[in-house]
Amino acid sequence: MQPTMYSSEASESGRPRRLRRVVQRSLRAPPRLARIAAMLIAAAMVGTVSGASPSGPESLDLARHRGRVVIVDFWASWCKPCRQSIPWLNSMRERYGASGLTIIGVNVDAERADADRFLRNVPIEFEIVFDPNGDLARQFEVQGMPSSYVFDRAGKMVETHLGFREAKKDEKEAALRNLLNQPVR
Repeated sequence: MQPTMYSSEASESGRPRRLRRVVQRSLRAPPRLARIAAMLIAAAMVGTVSGASPSGPESLDLARHRGRVVIVDFWASWCKPCRQSIPWLNSMRERYGASGLTIIGVNVDAERADADRFLRNVPIEFEIVFDPNGDLARQFEVQGMPSSYVFDRAGKMVETHLGFREAKKDEKEAALRNLLNQPVR
């Protein structure tokens, strides 16, 4: 079962067909995947997964990226591997942004000042959502830093990555190219 990030496809009766299929499949999924699917289903129903406040600037709206490959990357100022992963993500956004790649960084620092100090040394060139209370991190069941969740153009979560390894960069880039070359369904 692959969770999706949106559910706007509706049947003639107005009921979202995709959402029904996702719910039915999630009931048969392994527990961890079922919990992630439930979180994404809830997000699809309201259109927004919220960080600090549901209507404020600290929200993560995955639905607005329909038709794009999306990476949601959780990071923190104290995360040493993030100092390598963020420049790599910047280069992926620069290289593939025009081809349909969107990267959203989710900072989990309790204090915004810690994140701002980090950003002076390691600039981020993609959208950032601040999650000081860890609400998004709990919803995604983040196990460590950095943690990345990759969604294909159809909105299905297709990969998760915990940590960052220089030796895996080429493999990850090839997987991104593959996703970007797939048509929107």
